[in-house]
Amino acid sequence: MHATEQVIRLLYIDDDRGLSRLVEKELGRHGYAVTCAPDGEAGLEVLAARTGDFDVVALDHYMPGREGLDILPEILALEAPPPVVYVTGAQEGRIAVAALRAGAADYVIKDVSEDFTALLRNALEDAVTRRRLQREHEEAQEQVRLARDRAEAMLREVNHRVGNSLQLVSSFMSLQLRHLADEGARAALRESQARIEAVAHVHRRLYTSGDMSSVAMDEYLEGLIAELGQSLAPGAGSPTLKLTAGRMNVSTDQAVSIGVVVTELVTNAVKYAYAPGQTGEIRVILEPDAANARAILTVEDDGPGLGDAKPKGTGLGGKIISAMASGLRSAVEYDPAHPGVRARLAFDL
Repeated sequence: MHATEQVIRLLYIDDDRGLSRLVEKELGRHGYAVTCAPDGEAGLEVLAARTGDFDVVALDHYMPGREGLDILPEILALEAPPPVVYVTGAQEGRIAVAALRAGAADYVIKDVSEDFTALLRNALEDAVTRRRLQREHEEAQEQVRLARDRAEAMLREVNHRVGNSLQLVSSFMSLQLRHLADEGARAALRESQARIEAVAHVHRRLYTSGDMSSVAMDEYLEGLIAELGQSLAPGAGSPTLKLTAGRMNVSTDQAVSIGVVVTELVTNAVKYAYAPGQTGEIRVILEPDAANARAILTVEDDGPGLGDAKPKGTGLGGKIISAMASGLRSAVEYDPAHPGVRARLAFDL
């Protein structure tokens, strides 16, 4: 045998006892362990009683009672069935095609010459080899799936731990805020806390999501804006934060950069757009620009605007915005035609 060195266990189903003995004798010389069944029903009984005992089945077409095409689906419906090589007459190509369509691994033209057993042996060994390769492929795929699942579980755990650590740092800042009397220091600490929350929110989305490679921006921004509203504009006389976001997914790195930019721009708007106690809207808009395969982020208010002055917050906040925008291969632009302040950031998806 050239296909495999181990003994091939064959169940040969044929009502022709003379040909069955010939197959048993000839293939036995080549190391096969041949079991013969006189008809389809007997073959099914042997397969059911000896599950896993056969590497391959050879099935004749014409048999008393039920033909091979009637038996073939029942063989293939068994648990872990062996491959089936169909045996048919020389002028019966239509039957051979029907057998292949029904799930046979191969077919062999039946006659009493030595060529028949040689051709049968080749077909059997090819069927066994293909089944072995199929199993090896499935096992390899399963190993890849298990490795991927392990990696995703580890990544989810890392994101969970990072998110918890960031939340712990934010909690420490909250404790520190209670002991600070200087309003400038308190404001700076609140801004730093909001930046940390923007990053932590990405990690919370990742370890609760089935997709570890991307972030749904509409859901992410919804949670982020809610947190910003609670931390930056909690009072009844504070500006109202309003979100309009289309459905889109971005990479994890992009989500972090966008979240930090939104946090900085919203923080600036809360601080400078409206006078203390004055209400108004701060709108965050994220919309796809399908024509250019990108998205546009807009943060705007209805305050007094910038006039000829530079945008406020061009110290640390401005540097953070520039750095995050640069990571998106973009820059924040301000619309001078807008009566308030409108900051826009276009980035590739």
